[in-house]
Amino acid sequence: MHSLKDKIAVIAQLQQDILLLEGFKPPANGIGVDVGLEPIKDAFPNAVFPTAAVHEFLSTSIEQGAATAGFVGGILGKLMQQEGVCIWISSTQMLFPPALKTFGIAPHRIIFIKLNRERDILWAMEEALKCEKLAAVVAELQEINLTASRRLQLAVEKSRVTGFILRHQPRSLGNTSCVSRWRITPISSSLDDDMPGVGFPRWKVELLKIRNGRPGTWQMEWSAKQFHIISERRAAPLQELLLKRG
Repeated sequence: MHSLKDKIAVIAQLQQDILLLEGFKPPANGIGVDVGLEPIKDAFPNAVFPTAAVHEFLSTSIEQGAATAGFVGGILGKLMQQEGVCIWISSTQMLFPPALKTFGIAPHRIIFIKLNRERDILWAMEEALKCEKLAAVVAELQEINLTASRRLQLAVEKSRVTGFILRHQPRSLGNTSCVSRWRITPISSSLDDDMPGVGFPRWKVELLKIRNGRPGTWQMEWSAKQFHIISERRAAPLQELLLKRG
């Protein structure tokens, strides 16, 4: 008879074997690539944000789209350390490049490519993901199917580049081979000590699905060049705070 401890060990080993088969290798010395998401690391397989993978982000409004770009910018800032270069492909450039400095990114380190047709954006992303010298590739796409996403995943498995697909108002949410699916929603910032101005960026971060990980929802803030978890109390809408003071 096997003890409970033995059974737990067998299950843990099986989980690790499955992760290896699906391309999730444990980081050397237990340390993975730091993308700043340490506060929610337990949501990821091996407690490490999956690089060399493609991540999908959904948005249904302009506000969500802007929040998504900011959140992804925080991740890119970490991936692009050591003067890394990123390619950002879209049909319309809504992003304000100087704002990237908020996330530690020098704007000239991102190459913006504007293409009119989505099939051209998808082709350009696949080709860019094959370039091993890039830190990351971002593409703004409305639709992507399983076959196309598999092609992207095959590309990153060879190059080890990380891809981000920003889908604004997608018409369908079928299965893709993307390793994760996120939704980022802006929430009101907090101004300390009645100081005027704009507070730090804050988001409701929903990890809708993550392969071999743990989906979840968090409220996060970007400050001091890092992501931070914020409490429900601190995340109260600014309008509510003003009403209480009035």
